[in-house]
Amino acid sequence: MIILVAVLISITGLYLLCLRPNTGRREAMKVFGDKYIAHRGLYDNVQLPENSLPAFLAAAECGYGIELDVRLTKDEKVVVFHDATLLRMCGVARKVSECTYEELRSYALAGSNERILLFGEVLKAVDGKVPLIVEIKASEKYKRTAEKVAEVFCGYSGMYCIESFNPLVVRWFRKKRPEVLRGQLSTNYFKDKMGKTPIDRFVMTNLLINFLSRPDFIAYNHEHAEQFSFRLCKRLYNGVCAAWTVRSEAELESAREEFEMIIFDGFVPERV
Repeated sequence: MIILVAVLISITGLYLLCLRPNTGRREAMKVFGDKYIAHRGLYDNVQLPENSLPAFLAAAECGYGIELDVRLTKDEKVVVFHDATLLRMCGVARKVSECTYEELRSYALAGSNERILLFGEVLKAVDGKVPLIVEIKASEKYKRTAEKVAEVFCGYSGMYCIESFNPLVVRWFRKKRPEVLRGQLSTNYFKDKMGKTPIDRFVMTNLLINFLSRPDFIAYNHEHAEQFSFRLCKRLYNGVCAAWTVRSEAELESAREEFEMIIFDGFVPERV
Protein backbone atom coordinates (compact mmCIF):
# COMPACT_ATOMS: atom_id res chain seq x y z
CA MET A 1 0.00 0.00 0.00
CA ILE A 2 2.81 2.41 0.91
CA ILE A 3 4.52 1.67 -2.41
CA LEU A 4 1.28 2.29 -4.31
CA VAL A 5 0.73 5.62 -2.55
CA ALA A 6 4.34 6.61 -3.27
CA VAL A 7 3.91 5.74 -6.94
CA LEU A 8 0.67 7.75 -7.17
CA ILE A 9 2.29 10.73 -5.49
CA SER A 10 5.25 10.52 -7.87
CA ILE A 11 3.00 10.32 -10.94
CA THR A 12 0.92 13.25 -9.71
CA GLY A 13 4.04 15.30 -9.05
CA LEU A 14 5.42 14.53 -12.49
CA TYR A 15 2.10 15.43 -14.11
CA LEU A 16 1.97 18.79 -12.33
CA LEU A 17 5.60 19.49 -13.23
CA CYS A 18 4.96 18.76 -16.91
CA LEU A 19 1.82 20.94 -16.88
CA ARG A 20 3.36 24.05 -15.32
CA PRO A 21 3.68 27.07 -17.65
CA ASN A 22 5.89 30.10 -17.11
CA THR A 23 4.03 32.49 -14.81
CA GLY A 24 6.70 35.13 -14.37
CA ARG A 25 5.58 37.41 -17.21
CA ARG A 26 1.88 37.92 -16.54
CA GLU A 27 2.39 41.68 -16.42
CA ALA A 28 4.04 41.71 -19.85
CA MET A 29 1.15 39.69 -21.28
CA LYS A 30 -1.51 42.19 -20.16
CA VAL A 31 -1.21 44.28 -23.31
CA PHE A 32 -2.63 41.35 -25.31
CA GLY A 33 -5.69 41.24 -23.08
CA ASP A 34 -6.36 44.97 -23.31
CA LYS A 35 -7.61 44.62 -26.89
CA TYR A 36 -9.54 41.90 -28.67
CA ILE A 37 -7.38 40.21 -31.30
CA ALA A 38 -8.59 40.00 -34.91
CA HIS A 39 -7.92 36.51 -36.30
CA ARG A 40 -6.02 36.95 -39.59
CA GLY A 41 -7.09 40.61 -39.55
CA LEU A 42 -10.56 42.01 -40.20
CA TYR A 43 -11.35 40.09 -43.37
CA ASP A 44 -14.28 38.89 -45.44
CA ASN A 45 -12.36 36.91 -48.12
CA VAL A 46 -14.09 39.03 -50.76
CA GLN A 47 -12.73 42.57 -50.74
CA LEU A 48 -10.57 41.97 -47.70
CA PRO A 49 -8.81 38.58 -47.88
CA GLU A 50 -7.52 36.98 -44.71
CA ASN A 51 -3.86 37.60 -43.86
CA SER A 52 -3.76 40.52 -46.31
CA LEU A 53 -2.50 44.04 -45.74
CA PRO A 54 -5.97 45.65 -46.05
CA ALA A 55 -7.34 43.21 -43.46
CA PHE A 56 -4.51 43.99 -41.04
CA LEU A 57 -4.80 47.75 -41.55
CA ALA A 58 -8.57 47.57 -41.04
CA ALA A 59 -8.05 45.78 -37.73
CA ALA A 60 -5.44 48.29 -36.60
CA GLU A 61 -7.64 51.23 -37.62
CA CYS A 62 -10.44 49.84 -35.44
CA GLY A 63 -8.04 49.42 -32.52
CA TYR A 64 -7.93 45.62 -32.51
CA GLY A 65 -4.81 43.57 -32.04
CA ILE A 66 -3.85 41.24 -34.88
CA GLU A 67 -3.26 37.50 -35.09
CA LEU A 68 -1.54 36.23 -38.22
CA ASP A 69 0.13 33.09 -39.55
CA VAL A 70 3.62 32.70 -40.96
CA ARG A 71 5.40 29.86 -42.73
CA LEU A 72 8.54 29.29 -44.80
CA THR A 73 8.78 29.15 -48.59
CA LYS A 74 11.07 26.95 -50.66
CA ASP A 75 13.62 29.78 -50.83
CA GLU A 76 13.30 30.40 -47.06
CA LYS A 77 11.26 33.57 -47.16
CA VAL A 78 8.84 34.09 -44.28
CA VAL A 79 5.39 34.67 -45.74
CA VAL A 80 2.04 35.41 -44.13
CA PHE A 81 -0.31 32.55 -45.00
CA HIS A 82 -2.40 30.10 -42.98
CA ASP A 83 -2.84 26.91 -44.99
CA ALA A 84 -0.12 24.46 -45.98
CA THR A 85 -1.45 24.54 -49.54
CA LEU A 86 -2.68 27.29 -51.85
CA LEU A 87 -5.90 25.52 -52.80
CA ARG A 88 -8.45 27.21 -50.53
CA MET A 89 -7.19 30.78 -50.86
CA CYS A 90 -5.62 30.77 -54.35
CA GLY A 91 -7.26 27.84 -56.15
CA VAL A 92 -3.93 26.14 -56.84
CA ALA A 93 -3.03 22.65 -55.61
CA ARG A 94 0.52 23.46 -54.51
CA LYS A 95 2.23 23.52 -51.13
CA VAL A 96 3.58 26.84 -49.91
CA SER A 97 6.80 25.11 -48.85
CA GLU A 98 7.35 23.92 -52.43
CA CYS A 99 7.03 27.39 -53.96
CA THR A 100 9.50 30.25 -54.10
CA TYR A 101 8.31 33.64 -52.97
CA GLU A 102 8.28 34.92 -56.56
CA GLU A 103 6.02 32.04 -57.56
CA LEU A 104 3.66 32.82 -54.70
CA ARG A 105 3.41 36.45 -55.76
CA SER A 106 1.74 35.35 -58.99
CA TYR A 107 -1.30 33.98 -57.12
CA ALA A 108 -4.21 36.18 -56.03
CA LEU A 109 -5.76 35.86 -52.58
CA ALA A 110 -9.43 34.84 -52.79
CA GLY A 111 -9.79 36.26 -56.31
CA SER A 112 -8.82 39.76 -55.19
CA ASN A 113 -5.97 42.04 -56.22
CA GLU A 114 -4.09 41.16 -53.02
CA ARG A 115 -1.04 38.92 -52.99
CA ILE A 116 0.71 36.81 -50.34
CA LEU A 117 2.83 39.07 -48.14
CA LEU A 118 6.30 38.84 -46.75
CA PHE A 119 6.21 38.92 -42.96
CA GLY A 120 8.54 41.92 -42.97
CA GLU A 121 6.04 43.89 -45.07
CA VAL A 122 3.39 43.39 -42.42
CA LEU A 123 5.68 44.46 -39.59
CA LYS A 124 6.59 47.60 -41.51
CA ALA A 125 2.93 48.45 -42.15
CA VAL A 126 1.69 47.76 -38.61
CA ASP A 127 4.71 49.54 -37.14
CA GLY A 128 3.81 48.89 -33.51
CA LYS A 129 0.31 50.43 -33.73
CA VAL A 130 -1.32 47.37 -32.16
CA PRO A 131 -0.11 44.14 -30.52
CA LEU A 132 0.65 41.16 -32.78
CA ILE A 133 0.19 37.46 -32.09
CA VAL A 134 2.25 35.56 -34.65
CA GLU A 135 1.41 31.89 -35.15
CA ILE A 136 4.36 29.98 -36.55
CA LYS A 137 3.35 27.13 -38.86
CA ALA A 138 6.12 24.55 -38.92
CA SER A 139 5.77 20.79 -38.92
CA GLU A 140 8.99 20.30 -40.88
CA LYS A 141 12.16 22.40 -40.71
CA TYR A 142 10.89 23.90 -37.45
CA LYS A 143 14.31 25.14 -36.35
CA ARG A 144 14.97 26.93 -39.61
CA THR A 145 11.49 28.41 -39.61
CA ALA A 146 11.93 29.70 -36.05
CA GLU A 147 15.34 31.14 -36.93
CA LYS A 148 14.03 32.99 -39.97
CA VAL A 149 11.03 34.38 -38.09
CA ALA A 150 13.34 35.61 -35.33
CA GLU A 151 15.55 37.27 -37.94
CA VAL A 152 12.61 39.19 -39.40
CA PHE A 153 11.63 40.37 -35.92
CA CYS A 154 15.07 41.91 -35.35
CA GLY A 155 14.68 45.66 -35.01
CA TYR A 156 10.90 45.55 -34.65
CA SER A 157 9.96 47.71 -31.67
CA GLY A 158 6.24 46.94 -31.52
CA MET A 159 4.62 44.62 -28.97
CA TYR A 160 4.37 41.03 -30.17
CA CYS A 161 4.38 37.41 -29.08
CA ILE A 162 4.69 34.10 -30.90
CA GLU A 163 2.62 30.94 -30.62
CA SER A 164 2.61 27.54 -32.29
CA PHE A 165 0.94 24.15 -32.16
CA ASN A 166 4.43 22.71 -32.48
CA PRO A 167 5.96 22.69 -28.98
CA LEU A 168 9.43 22.41 -30.49
CA VAL A 169 8.99 25.86 -32.03
CA VAL A 170 7.95 27.29 -28.67
CA ARG A 171 10.91 25.53 -27.03
CA TRP A 172 13.28 27.00 -29.62
CA PHE A 173 12.22 30.51 -28.60
CA ARG A 174 12.59 29.63 -24.93
CA LYS A 175 16.19 28.55 -25.55
CA LYS A 176 17.33 30.92 -28.29
CA ARG A 177 15.14 34.03 -27.85
CA PRO A 178 14.01 33.91 -24.20
CA GLU A 179 13.04 37.59 -24.26
CA VAL A 180 10.23 36.86 -26.74
CA LEU A 181 6.83 36.14 -25.20
CA ARG A 182 5.72 32.67 -26.28
CA GLY A 183 2.48 30.68 -26.28
CA GLN A 184 1.49 27.05 -26.72
CA LEU A 185 -1.48 26.48 -29.00
CA SER A 186 -3.64 23.52 -28.15
CA THR A 187 -7.13 22.00 -28.14
CA ASN A 188 -8.83 18.75 -27.34
CA TYR A 189 -7.00 16.72 -29.98
CA PHE A 190 -9.42 13.81 -29.61
CA LYS A 191 -12.57 15.85 -30.23
CA ASP A 192 -10.98 17.90 -33.00
CA LYS A 193 -9.43 14.78 -34.58
CA MET A 194 -5.92 16.19 -34.61
CA GLY A 195 -2.59 14.50 -33.94
CA LYS A 196 -0.96 11.52 -35.58
CA THR A 197 -1.23 8.98 -32.76
CA PRO A 198 -3.32 8.51 -29.58
CA ILE A 199 -0.21 9.31 -27.52
CA ASP A 200 0.29 12.59 -29.42
CA ARG A 201 -3.34 13.49 -28.83
CA PHE A 202 -3.20 12.67 -25.13
CA VAL A 203 0.01 14.60 -24.50
CA MET A 204 -1.01 17.70 -26.44
CA THR A 205 -4.60 17.78 -25.18
CA ASN A 206 -3.35 17.67 -21.60
CA LEU A 207 -0.54 20.21 -22.11
CA LEU A 208 2.03 17.71 -20.87
CA ILE A 209 4.69 19.16 -23.14
CA ASN A 210 4.76 22.47 -21.23
CA PHE A 211 7.89 21.33 -19.42
CA LEU A 212 9.85 21.67 -22.67
CA SER A 213 8.84 25.20 -23.57
CA ARG A 214 7.38 26.72 -20.37
CA PRO A 215 4.99 28.92 -22.38
CA ASP A 216 4.00 32.37 -21.11
CA PHE A 217 0.43 31.70 -22.19
CA ILE A 218 -1.80 28.87 -23.36
CA ALA A 219 -3.93 29.47 -26.46
CA TYR A 220 -6.71 26.90 -26.21
CA ASN A 221 -9.81 26.17 -28.26
CA HIS A 222 -12.47 27.90 -26.17
CA GLU A 223 -15.02 25.24 -27.14
CA HIS A 224 -13.07 22.78 -24.97
CA ALA A 225 -12.41 25.05 -22.00
CA GLU A 226 -13.81 22.35 -19.69
CA GLN A 227 -10.86 20.05 -20.43
CA PHE A 228 -9.35 19.01 -17.09
CA SER A 229 -5.67 19.78 -17.65
CA PHE A 230 -6.45 23.14 -19.19
CA ARG A 231 -8.66 24.10 -16.26
CA LEU A 232 -6.07 22.85 -13.77
CA CYS A 233 -3.32 24.84 -15.49
CA LYS A 234 -5.53 27.90 -15.23
CA ARG A 235 -6.61 27.37 -11.63
CA LEU A 236 -3.45 25.96 -10.06
CA TYR A 237 -0.85 28.09 -11.79
CA ASN A 238 -2.99 31.10 -12.70
CA GLY A 239 -1.72 30.73 -16.24
CA VAL A 240 -2.50 33.34 -18.88
CA CYS A 241 -4.94 31.88 -21.44
CA ALA A 242 -6.03 32.98 -24.91
CA ALA A 243 -9.32 31.84 -26.45
CA TRP A 244 -9.37 30.77 -30.07
CA THR A 245 -11.40 31.28 -32.12
CA VAL A 246 -14.44 33.21 -30.83
CA ARG A 247 -17.07 33.64 -33.55
CA SER A 248 -19.99 35.49 -31.97
CA GLU A 249 -20.85 37.99 -29.25
CA ALA A 250 -22.40 35.17 -27.19
CA GLU A 251 -19.21 33.08 -27.43
CA LEU A 252 -17.18 36.13 -26.51
CA GLU A 253 -19.16 36.76 -23.33
CA SER A 254 -18.74 33.13 -22.31
CA ALA A 255 -15.02 33.05 -23.14
CA ARG A 256 -14.31 36.16 -21.08
CA GLU A 257 -15.06 34.14 -17.95
CA GLU A 258 -12.10 31.81 -18.54
CA PHE A 259 -9.68 33.65 -20.82
CA GLU A 260 -7.63 36.83 -20.51
CA MET A 261 -7.04 37.08 -24.26
CA ILE A 262 -9.74 36.85 -26.95
CA ILE A 263 -9.00 35.97 -30.60
CA PHE A 264 -12.14 36.60 -32.69
CA ASP A 265 -13.26 35.89 -36.23
CA GLY A 266 -16.39 36.28 -38.36
CA PHE A 267 -18.00 39.17 -36.46
CA VAL A 268 -17.06 42.55 -35.04
CA PRO A 269 -17.17 42.74 -31.23
CA GLU A 270 -19.32 45.44 -29.71
CA ARG A 271 -16.29 46.95 -28.01
CA VAL A 272 -12.57 46.94 -28.82
